[in-house]
Amino acid sequence: MSQWTFLTNHAQVLLCIAQNQNATAREIAGQVGITERAVQRILRDLHDAGYVSHTRVGRSNRYAIHADRPMRHPAQHGLAVRELLDLLG
Repeated sequence: MSQWTFLTNHAQVLLCIAQNQNATAREIAGQVGITERAVQRILRDLHDAGYVSHTRVGRSNRYAIHADRPMRHPAQHGLAVRELLDLLG
């Protein structure tokens, strides 16, 4: 049986942050089922594209999702990330 899923790891990381803005990369990795290093790459992608920002709080990061940003795929033209988060969150 193939091991495909409906949502990308980028979407899974975004959903984890929506559920817990204080989650560590290690916690996100455990929940998504990928390495901590993969989470860090995805967070960098999301940050560079303007979907996520972070603030340093002590030794941890607190993440903020910019839910008004548009979905990236042409099939979701005109839809914001907020709509995905509302649907799945």
